[in-house]
This record gives sequence, C-alpha cells and structure tokens, in this order.
Amino acid sequence: MTSGHERLRPIFPRKIAMILHLHPWRYVYLALFFLGVVCTGTVGAEKPNILFIAIDDLNDWIGPLRGHPQIQTPHMDQLARRGTTFTNAHCQAPLCNASRTSLMLGLRPDSTGIYGLAPWFRDVETLRQTVSLPQYLHAHGYKTYSAGKIYHGGYGRQKTDHEFQVLGPPAKVGAWPKTKLVDTPSPNKLVDWGVFPHRDQDKGDYQVASWAVRQLDQKPQEPFFLSVGFFLPHVPCYATQKWFDLYPEETLQLPPILRGDRRDTPRFSWYLHWSLPEPRLDYLEKAHQWKNLVRSYLACVSFVDHQVGRLLDALQRNGLEENTVVVLWSDHGWHLGEKRITGKNSLWDRSSRVPLIFAGPGVARSARCDRPAELLDLYPTLLQLAGLPENDKLEGHSLVPQLENAKAPRPWPAITTHNHDNHGIRTERWRFIRYADGSEELYDMTADPHEWHNLAGDPTRRPIVDELSQWIPSPSLPPAPGSAYRILTYRNGVATWEGKVIDPDEPIPEIDESGQ
Repeated sequence: MTSGHERLRPIFPRKIAMILHLHPWRYVYLALFFLGVVCTGTVGAEKPNILFIAIDDLNDWIGPLRGHPQIQTPHMDQLARRGTTFTNAHCQAPLCNASRTSLMLGLRPDSTGIYGLAPWFRDVETLRQTVSLPQYLHAHGYKTYSAGKIYHGGYGRQKTDHEFQVLGPPAKVGAWPKTKLVDTPSPNKLVDWGVFPHRDQDKGDYQVASWAVRQLDQKPQEPFFLSVGFFLPHVPCYATQKWFDLYPEETLQLPPILRGDRRDTPRFSWYLHWSLPEPRLDYLEKAHQWKNLVRSYLACVSFVDHQVGRLLDALQRNGLEENTVVVLWSDHGWHLGEKRITGKNSLWDRSSRVPLIFAGPGVARSARCDRPAELLDLYPTLLQLAGLPENDKLEGHSLVPQLENAKAPRPWPAITTHNHDNHGIRTERWRFIRYADGSEELYDMTADPHEWHNLAGDPTRRPIVDELSQWIPSPSLPPAPGSAYRILTYRNGVATWEGKVIDPDEPIPEIDESGQ
C-alpha cells in the first residue's frame, strides 16, 4: 500500500524533497513551495518535458509547408499530424546569431542591438543578466540539456555561460571531402555542396542525434528541456548518395523565378546582402550549378528529417511521447535563386518564413494555423504549456490560444528585422518592408505569393502602407558594442557595409545589372 508520503513525492522535485528531509528550515521551504504552487496553478500537475529541435537555414521546403513539390520529409510530416503547424511563422532576424539571440531571450533585435554574427549577447553589459529560456526553465525545476547548434557557433557552450546543465557534442560538419566540390566565387570552405563518398554516421548531425537519443534512452526522471540543434541544410550542403537519389536530376524542379524581378525593388534592398560568400543566381546559372545546389539542399533536408525521426522514435519507445512537448523550428529561411541570391539576409518571405511545429500535451492534432507567428513567441508559449509563471520581460506572445484552436484570432503581425532600421511586417495577406533609407516594398501575398510585384508605389495602396507602418519598431537600438560580420549601417544618408562606405553609383557585386 502506498503511503501518503510516497503519494506526495512526485509533486516535489528531488532537490526540494532533500531540503524537506534535511534542512532545519524545512517547514518554511514547504510553505514557500505550496505558495508558489498556488500562484502558478500547478498543484499535483506533472510538468511536461520539452524536446526543442532547431534546424539551421531551413526554409519552407518541408512536407507540412509544401514549399517544394518534391520534398520528402516523412518524419516532419508525422510530427505535423501529431500537432499544430504554423504556416505563416517568421524569424525575428534572417541571420543565425541575431535570430537565436532573439528567440532564446524573448527580445526583438531592435531591443538588444544584436544584428550580426557577433557579439555573444553575454558580452554586452546590458544583456549580461538577462534570463534566457533554458535558465528560466532550470530555475523552475527543469534539467536542461543541449547538443548541436542552439546558440550561434560555440556561444552558450562555455562553463561560464551557465546556459545548460548538460552539454552534448557541438555543431560540426563531420565528414569533409579532400577539396571543395564546387569552385564558387568565394574561397570560403563552407560555401560548397554536392555528394562524395562518406557515411551518415560520420556527419555531425548524426552524432548530435545519437547523443540526444542516448539521453532519452536513459529515461530521465526529472522534467527535461532537451535542445537539439541540427547544422544542415546550412552550407556546406553535403549528403550521402542515398539522399541524393531521392531527387533525380532529370526530374528536379527548380524554384520559380521572374526574370527582372528586382527592377521594382529599391537599390537599398541589395545593401542587406551587399557582399557575401553565398553566390548569386548569376553565378549558379553560368556555372551550371543551380540544379546541383537545389538537389543538395533537398538531400540535406531529407537527411535532417531522418535525424528528427530518430528523436521521435526514441521518445515513443521510452514512453515519453505523451508527456513531452515537441517544438521544431528553424532560425530563418534560405534563398535558392529567388530574388537573384542564395542564402538569407533579406526581408522577403523566402528568408523570413520558417517551419514551426508543436506537438504534445495541450496541442491540437493535425491542425494548421495561418495566423502570423514569430519565433519570439516560443519562450512565452513554452512557459504557458509548462504551467510556469510568466516572464514579464518578454516581448513575444504565447501561441497557446492557436495551439488549442488554430482559428483563434491573433492581432499581431510577424516582424522581421535585418540590421538597424530595416524591418519587414507580415500579416496573413500583406508583406510590407521599410528600409533604413525610407524606401519601401509592399506585396499582396494572396495574389502574389512569390513577391514579384512591388505595390508600394501605387497610391491606392497607401492606406495599407500607413496601417502596416504603425508596426515598425521604434525606437530601434543601434548595433551593440562588438557588433561584426554582416553589419550594415545607415547614417546621414551614408550606407556602410562591414565598415566600408557603399558608393551610391557602385555596381552591385557579382550581378550583371543589364539583366536586372
């Protein structure tokens, strides 16, 4: 027969139980604990585990978002059937460090000044004490694990960072060819793609998934926050032959483009990706590499999907599926020739729109939500799903109403920022962009989902522009101290890229403007 003491034990985290037995102030702690329980409404409630799956540079080319007609992602499809897919979710910044900092702190880039690949936000005096998502969860009884790419690069993985309690392997490519497979304009070894003889087991993402599976196979008893970050389909887009075989070159479909697409976009739009290692479409076509890159990207997406499947299988076989909230997201999208570029660093849908799927307790099954959502919303959403008190410092909004009912109203648009004072506003129908120099773009996403026709100059659309302009963040912080890598500034009519002034008459790098 179970004693009353044993019946109480599941309510208390292990550390609290030890305090009650050993600490002389045990009755004071007991009173404080129950006071907290009453305030948070979690009496007798078992906190759900959280499996937090991040995928780098993944655009909407997954089955649930139908972004590419040939994509094969059966495991993400399975996750979507178990939960709710946000079809109109967007990142806060189309660049790794800025996006991940925003998500993990619950603050917009214009509130932190983190726009580039540096700095690590803990090196910024005003952000040093800001409580991140894993820190908040740990303070409320979660054991936090992390492997792969969650923060950018090696950020958050030092012992002095205090972001996670248990660290697995870092993000890495794993297997490399002896030399670059593609002779791109940039010598950067990351800017490469294709197939060469190697094994899936040698890839960094496979090893990250294996570590995470081992943690699940140990059947952790505490509520856990397991963050697993996959590097692919970030370049170099290397995959083994079996994943390439899913996408035969002779039947491969390229993304649709419009020749002369950027004739109606402001010159300032080029400044956001002025000079980058990722190649332009002009190069891909001249070098006959466009199909190869698209095929490589698709192959890498399917490989990562398989790693997601390994995690989901481990959840199920260990009896953890029913009490684990799974959230899958990407830090930003990726161009594969659209708007004449590859990579991110733009304020269009191809760069800002991301996969966002929730499944688990409190989440409707097989649901699709078309309301605008932001990665900024993950922090408050996970707190509410876990039954934890709100963090009143956050700037996002919980998605729980939409997880319960995909048709629930949502008054906020999605706002994406790239560098200081360049913002994109996305509603269900419209995308509005305003650049730092005041130039604008407006697209009717219902009639023109590829953003081919800029309507900002149409006087009949001015009321729409005026309405959407009200969502432009203001004031907006300048780049934080130590900002570097892909930093664009605009002051007193002068645009500066990576510390170098851009001449208004300077040709756009690696672009034949006669064909623009």
